[in-house]
Amino acid sequence: MEKAFQDYYPEQLSYCYGCGRLNEHGLQIKSYWEGDETVCVFQPRHYHIAIPGYVYGGLIASLIDCHGTGTAAAAAYRAEGRSMDSEPPLRFLTASLHVDYLKPTPLGPPLQVRGKVVEVKGRKVVVEITLGVEGEVTAQGRVVAVQVPQQLLDQLAKA
Repeated sequence: MEKAFQDYYPEQLSYCYGCGRLNEHGLQIKSYWEGDETVCVFQPRHYHIAIPGYVYGGLIASLIDCHGTGTAAAAAYRAEGRSMDSEPPLRFLTASLHVDYLKPTPLGPPLQVRGKVVEVKGRKVVVEITLGVEGEVTAQGRVVAVQVPQQLLDQLAKA
């Protein structure tokens, strides 16, 4: 099976609550290319609740955020013609997150998060995201992600 974008993150950058594979209490989302789009399927748990029967909006924002930064990393590698396991690592952080909640998101079925890369320019990547349930979009967002500076990566590698 294809590795998720997040599986390529260096160990010291794999503790994010939303996408860190090494955060045992986190969401540990997994994102993949599907043609020119990216996709993440996430199964919310019974405690990801806002009101009975509906997903908490903060979870929705977290999924859009972390899928956006993962998509940004994958897009940057793709733009440079590099594989995601090549050095130096390209890792992105959120500079801006905008979320529109279009309708309540039912709790129960898996959530599908889809990303489209709008812009790759220097150290910045812009991604538009939709989140839906059973084919119906319930939220949309826009993530502006910036590449983590090399000096911070070096500092974290020493920690």
